[in-house]
Amino acid sequence: MEPAAPPAAAPAVRCAGHERGYPELLDRAARIATGLSELGVGPGDRVAVVLRNEPAHLEITAAAAQLGACAVPVNWHFHQDDLRHVLTDSGSAVVFAHTDLLPAVTAVLPEGVPVVEVPVPPGVAVACGLPAPPATGRHPLLDTWLTEHPPLARPVEDRPPTVIYSSGTTGRPKGVLREPVGPERLAEAVAGFLEYFAVPPGGRTLIPAPLYHAAPSQHAALALAAGLDITLMPRFDAEEFLRLVERYGIQQTQMVPTMFVRLLRLPKEVRERYDLSSLTSVVHAAAPCPPHIKHAMIDWLGPVLREYYGGSETGAVTWCDSAEWLARPGTVGRAQGTCAVAVLGPEGQVLPPGATGEVYVRPADLWPRFSYLGHPDARAAMEAPGLPGYVTLGDLGHLDEDGYLYLSDRRADLVISGGVNIYPAEIEGCLLALDGVRDAAVFGVPDEEYGEALAAHLETDPRVRLTAAAVRAHVAGRLAGYKVPRTVVFEERLPRDESGKLFKRRLRDPYWDGHGRRI
Repeated sequence: MEPAAPPAAAPAVRCAGHERGYPELLDRAARIATGLSELGVGPGDRVAVVLRNEPAHLEITAAAAQLGACAVPVNWHFHQDDLRHVLTDSGSAVVFAHTDLLPAVTAVLPEGVPVVEVPVPPGVAVACGLPAPPATGRHPLLDTWLTEHPPLARPVEDRPPTVIYSSGTTGRPKGVLREPVGPERLAEAVAGFLEYFAVPPGGRTLIPAPLYHAAPSQHAALALAAGLDITLMPRFDAEEFLRLVERYGIQQTQMVPTMFVRLLRLPKEVRERYDLSSLTSVVHAAAPCPPHIKHAMIDWLGPVLREYYGGSETGAVTWCDSAEWLARPGTVGRAQGTCAVAVLGPEGQVLPPGATGEVYVRPADLWPRFSYLGHPDARAAMEAPGLPGYVTLGDLGHLDEDGYLYLSDRRADLVISGGVNIYPAEIEGCLLALDGVRDAAVFGVPDEEYGEALAAHLETDPRVRLTAAAVRAHVAGRLAGYKVPRTVVFEERLPRDESGKLFKRRLRDPYWDGHGRRI
């Protein structure tokens, strides 16, 4: 283990043993901007970034912004069809890609689009278990290419429009296009970020999730604009996360519940080996957090957990701190500032507190308006009938008397069995409390009598012997009988990406081949 080191005297950006101070990072960004300008990139254009987490990711994003263009973070896990779709759909004028990802990129890239090659940093290669491939020599190398250009003399003032693609967990990735933001609104956004994420100016943040997702991408952009000290993880590893928190005195981080599960899975003696007292704010979102997992995290770290609900399209809308959550277990918070939440019934009527329906949210006034690239109808379909400015992210839930929101599940994951609504997230949380279950996916499968029946696919600890009967008995002892999965399948690993998003459709679709889908 590396010896402990005090936090850097001046804020920097680091990843896997490599560190760049802000002066160097911003100089590199300004040179990349000039290079992009000479390739014809200007306001409104898009630049694809097919990179793992590393400082170059932030430099390229900042460079594009100086021209009024926007970086498009691309999920480098995408298979050929989705990769082709994103690179074509985004209309990216230039692509930056890590050396080992170039074959996949160039195989689907539209003809004539310039490529800049970015060698995989040695530390990133080690963290990701990759051999460090030699440069191909077929494209300009980033470090050489940027030194051939002087820093951009006159950056644009307005923050450009941004594009972030959905993960494709429920279908083809969609590009969320946000309108440009002026300097004043950007300053307000930075101030709001520091307040709600509870990080002090000049503070130290850790980003453990991939930058191709909306939340970590926005986190990094605002942290950079705020001048925070930023530590990036190339990939999430539970013990490495603890080591980084101790080594760099991390004060704030943003995570997903899957990361909590992996941290709690570490032996107690490993967790107690690290000093985590610097942590004052652990923000989480993006997926339901089983109550027993959140209780365990608060018991371990103290009341530093902060949760929000929102999406790529809306930003954070509701917030709750640990005290609020402990008083109202299961809530994802209450609308803050100029945000608002409404729950609507099937006829578009506003439902009273306690009634479950589709959740609609109104983003903050300063949040940029959005549309979907090439899909204006998809944007219109999200809007609430009779409630201007409200949109749905596809979730079901209810509000309590005090305006706190509780989510039931995704609308697309709702199972209707014999006319009864069943919310898989509740059953998944129950299954995760069973000793030996590491991960769980519950969904509906065809059933001739009831329309749909429940199936549970489980990732289990090989040291714990589980049977389907034991799994069903565990659920039956805690939930209603109709929530007990009829089918139980044990998997070596469930299909999640690095941010913890579950590709449930990959498990569900084979069951529905030849049956169609109700949802």
